[in-house]
Amino acid sequence: MATTFLILLNFHWTQLLQPQWYIENGGLWFIVFAVFAETGLFAGFFLPGDSLLFVTGIFCDMLVKKGLGIDIDSSFVNLVLLGIVISIAGFIGNMVGYWFGKKSGPFLFERKDTFLFKKKYLFQAKEFYDKHGAGAIVMARFLPIVRTFAPIIAGVVGMEKKKFVWYNFVGCIAWVFIMLFGGHYLQQLLLNWIGFDLKEHLEVIVIGIVLITTAPIFIKLMADKKRDKKITP
Repeated sequence: MATTFLILLNFHWTQLLQPQWYIENGGLWFIVFAVFAETGLFAGFFLPGDSLLFVTGIFCDMLVKKGLGIDIDSSFVNLVLLGIVISIAGFIGNMVGYWFGKKSGPFLFERKDTFLFKKKYLFQAKEFYDKHGAGAIVMARFLPIVRTFAPIIAGVVGMEKKKFVWYNFVGCIAWVFIMLFGGHYLQQLLLNWIGFDLKEHLEVIVIGIVLITTAPIFIKLMADKKRDKKITP
């Protein structure tokens, strides 16, 4: 109880952007909640999903021992256990987002156009999901911010539930396990080859993953901007 009070007393919201804060203060269950919030709640779009999972893979043995109370002398088994637990949270998070979008969809489709809201965008989104729904749901997992809103939009535009559930499952498993295994085995590789310990340079991970995961978004924005300039007379 005293420890929890101390954490709250020293807490600043910017710490939510730092993967090590979850590891040091809440462990596995903070990580589970963060993944759920980022994939299922509007307010979770800023949470560090990719870098958090990557760092979780590095500390897998400690997190399983403290979080699940299991002392297993196998990093591979620990990674699998973490992957299962976190995947469940990510899967449920997306289902919550889909449910919210499904419930609010009829209202949005009946709403009149305003300066900020254009109904045509909903129809365009529906057309996109009808054509690329599977790829959109899976790929969204690897894109910050997009992964928060993708399931909500899928529900809004009425994506078939069975289809969404399946690709939500595939995307979640792929995202969680790739990040966990990538973090753990890159740590082992760098440590064994050049003696570089990622545990002592977590800021490098955060910066690197942010640059890698946001690059496609910026490239797409720049391409769209260039295309619009060519179209405009």
